[in-house]
Amino acid sequence: MYRGLKIQQLRYAVLVHELGSFQAAANRLHRSQPAISLGIRELEAQLDAPIFEKKRQGKLTAFGRIFLPKFQELVGLHDRLNKEIDDVIQQRAGRIEVATVPSIARRFMPGVLNQFIEQYPDIEIGLHDGPAEFVAEMVRSGQVEFGVSSLWDGVEDFNFRPLMQDQIGIVCHQQHPLAKKNAVQWQDLSRHTLITNGTSRLIKGTAVEHLLNNSRVYLSDMTSIFALLETGSCVTTLPQLAFQETSESLRFIPLKKPALYRSIGFITRHGASASTTGASVMAAITHSIAAANRSLAGE
Repeated sequence: MYRGLKIQQLRYAVLVHELGSFQAAANRLHRSQPAISLGIRELEAQLDAPIFEKKRQGKLTAFGRIFLPKFQELVGLHDRLNKEIDDVIQQRAGRIEVATVPSIARRFMPGVLNQFIEQYPDIEIGLHDGPAEFVAEMVRSGQVEFGVSSLWDGVEDFNFRPLMQDQIGIVCHQQHPLAKKNAVQWQDLSRHTLITNGTSRLIKGTAVEHLLNNSRVYLSDMTSIFALLETGSCVTTLPQLAFQETSESLRFIPLKKPALYRSIGFITRHGASASTTGASVMAAITHSIAAANRSLAGE
């Protein structure tokens, strides 16, 4: 009865055919010639058909001519699969998809990607950036291995590992009356035109949530937000990382009483374990953010 094929016996048959003799196959595999002969006999017994002619070593039978090419294909597929698996495990090849909010993509990922590409030149990385809802959906659907974001809701769907705290402040034009302050209290915003945006949800559920009701303008696009701020007539609330520090005309001012922060961290699906490559990318991001935090602390 046919009981299945053993890859090692198929390899013996392929090498005997390719090299022309049992002894040559034994030399290539660093085995004894009797061991190769035994393996071939066991394979023929399993198949209930001879692969090689008895009196002409290495000469295929009619059965062997039909199936030897398929043995070669199967052995080749087995070896390629083993190599691909080993390459991924040893971080010599592979691909990983990551999603982050734009502030993380802009501030930290260029350095992380440069470092990773240099260290692992054969690993491909796909980086997707968008709002927190976008990152959460990419993780939830399995399109990315992990995300770097704040966690708005849907906590039951994810594991969340905090990386840093990002303070909420206001952004206004240098000529705006609030720009003269080193810190702004939330009550100060009630006297000015407030632009709300996607991150304004951080304010919901806090003591200053009522300020959202005073907003007359909602914008979701950061380019549009900064363009309106350039007019000097409005202010908006943003996490500090979302503020473009290269702007010469706008200023970020921390908000106090109460001070609010968003927590930035890794989000992964419940029950999903990180791949070797994913763990390396997460370690690189953690190192980059830790270095930035130390720099801000003056260490």
